[in-house]
Amino acid sequence: MNLPWKSVKQLACLALAVFCGLPAQAAPPNVVIILGDDQAWTDYGFMGHPTIRTPHIDRLASQSAAFTRGYGPTSLCRPSLATLITGRYPHEHKISGNDPPKGVNRTEMLRHIRQLPTIPKWLGEKGYQSLQTGKWWEGNYKEGGFTHGMTHGDPSKGGRHGDLGLKIGREGLAPIAEFLDQHGDKPFFLWYAPLLPHSPHNPPERLLEKYRTAERPLPIAKYFAMCEWWDETVGGVLALLDERKLAENTLVIYLTDNGWIQQPDGNGYAPKSKRSPYDGGLRTPILIKWPGHVTPARFDTPVSSLDIAPTILAATGVDPKEKLPGFNLLDIARNSGKTNRTALFGEVLDHDVADIDNPAATLQYRWTLSESRWKLILPNAAGTPERPTIPATPELYDVLADPHETRNLATEQPERVAALTKLINEWWSAANYK
Repeated sequence: MNLPWKSVKQLACLALAVFCGLPAQAAPPNVVIILGDDQAWTDYGFMGHPTIRTPHIDRLASQSAAFTRGYGPTSLCRPSLATLITGRYPHEHKISGNDPPKGVNRTEMLRHIRQLPTIPKWLGEKGYQSLQTGKWWEGNYKEGGFTHGMTHGDPSKGGRHGDLGLKIGREGLAPIAEFLDQHGDKPFFLWYAPLLPHSPHNPPERLLEKYRTAERPLPIAKYFAMCEWWDETVGGVLALLDERKLAENTLVIYLTDNGWIQQPDGNGYAPKSKRSPYDGGLRTPILIKWPGHVTPARFDTPVSSLDIAPTILAATGVDPKEKLPGFNLLDIARNSGKTNRTALFGEVLDHDVADIDNPAATLQYRWTLSESRWKLILPNAAGTPERPTIPATPELYDVLADPHETRNLATEQPERVAALTKLINEWWSAANYK
């Protein structure tokens, strides 16, 4: 039997440790983030969608600690991705919107990512190689600490939210395969964040035919087909790991950046989805697969994309030095879904940045989810440049009884509104923000 050189080295190290009476140390895990783009939390087979087929993600969920009530603190692409890569709220990392103030070069927005610790930077200190593919707003991939990447980030050459990186998935997975074949003995971190199922909704005809019916509006059929196309590429990435015998020592994390509810009469999204403070824009399943370390199970514990960074750092033995606001999902999974977290928090901001250093300048809403069910949405009555008049009425929902937030209970429960408002202000008072 011929073993690859890497396996021979690992066996030799193990034999030496046993011979010398030393404990054999497990190799640090590889880490893969699979990040969907613009997909509702409902739109998977394992989440109960009656039509959309997602067999590869369904299988991943069956092998994972599946947190079906995951949330992103915000529902807009760039700040959501910045939260994921830094483990910080938007008002902490200050990457608050997609585009700069009018007349300002977008490279001016990069000063925050340059100063911030990120997952690739933390892991780089442990000797990890890292690859960026897909969506990436923070200039060149090196700005985030990646050792390898697809995105050049030059605004003069179309750099904005991923440029050449946006070919991944839609045009195959060759850059990932090449990276996996060349990373050598070093552990790796892979960022797979393609523009899927994000618009343009132009799925392969073979997939569109599955969903096109006389009764179903064509924009809905296209979106459904995009979700299945996305699922196929997820299966492709997981197959690359399996083929190279890497899956057993790889921590795989799945989530989406924000939600999307397709309008039936056009290419846009519905009001209670992307960019909104509602679950249709904020909620996402979060899947954690790590063979031998995570027992597959399904949890309804509310968790956050803020939890991804501390989870990865704990798994790889990295001390972030500064305390992060998120929780270690490995601990929550091992504790049967129990956690001492009392509430989730988040903020929704304008699409365009008004002040690069002051996210409060474009704050639309703050929100909290308390006791696993009570969600308060607190508007910024002062308004923002994009929405100078925001209704000052708070919204309170019981998201367990009313998951699509159709009945505002704020006037019926003023005491609960007052208590949750206090909780939000103790978390972040935008009026006093510096």
